[in-house]
Amino acid sequence: MVCGVYICLICLKQISIHTKAKFENFWVVERPSDDHSIQIPQSSTFIGDKNSCYVNGFNMKEIPNVHYPKPRTFSRAECSNNPVRFFAIVSIQRSGSGWFETLLNSHINVSSNGEIFNVYDRRKNISSIVKTLDKIYNLDWFSSASKNECSAAVGFKWMLNQGLMEHHKEIVDYFKNRDVSTIFLFRRNLLRRMVSVLANSYDREARVLNGTHKSHVHSTDEAEMLSKYKPTINATTLITDLQQVEKTVAKALEYFNSTRHIILYYEDLIKNRTKTEDILEFLKLPHMDLASRQVKIHKGELSIHIKNWDDVNKTLKGTSYEHFLQADY
Repeated sequence: MVCGVYICLICLKQISIHTKAKFENFWVVERPSDDHSIQIPQSSTFIGDKNSCYVNGFNMKEIPNVHYPKPRTFSRAECSNNPVRFFAIVSIQRSGSGWFETLLNSHINVSSNGEIFNVYDRRKNISSIVKTLDKIYNLDWFSSASKNECSAAVGFKWMLNQGLMEHHKEIVDYFKNRDVSTIFLFRRNLLRRMVSVLANSYDREARVLNGTHKSHVHSTDEAEMLSKYKPTINATTLITDLQQVEKTVAKALEYFNSTRHIILYYEDLIKNRTKTEDILEFLKLPHMDLASRQVKIHKGELSIHIKNWDDVNKTLKGTSYEHFLQADY
């Protein structure tokens, strides 16, 4: 009988310890007020200790980067408890941002809504900018890229000359308060970018493709037709122009350095398509193959795409920009 009592005491002690440990590793929190950008569904369950715990399958360290939007124009239905991450692709014209955005949008969970601030009224002051941003990140902005209720990442393209630099302080505060991740995308070879800028500007007036202007094409025939135009580059101001672009990019990186960001280069993505995995990891999205239908216009050596190649070659020889003369992809 004494032996039986002893065994019972041991069993009761073990049950008590197990129950105590179980409840220490589970706790429930309430959703913050609507004024907070970090929104956690009511009665979410946290598992683990405070240094490495998960809420509804997401690591605690990632919580500042997820959101649960409540669109005014539609219901997220069964996806209402699926978290969404906010991003902005920051770039300059003719740096591959259009091609890059089509890559992102080929992911089933991404909605990148294009060059939103190319319309002046949306960027005329900081109030209109914030109003537009709120609409985008609340999933109330509709475009051909919208995945609507089941989006896991939502964003857009923002060029540096579209109000971004003028209102950078307020925009940085907004990005930090709303946990918007910044994806910087630039070109290493600024001379190739200059060729693309001049050729695109020419086609805007000439409209060589059956009277229509296309900044991006989806067939080799269209690409070959557009590449026939060879721009003349102002060799006198060439170095100054290149320096100006470099300064602008450096300023943007400095202004937005305090935001959560990643820096990408078009050439790196072209040469190594596995680089796209870095973007998916940055946005915490499921990995899948990304594809774009866009076809590159200016291929091969730069010498075949610049009318006054000898002048350009002579101007950049012996300078820090000489490597721009070589084919880099």
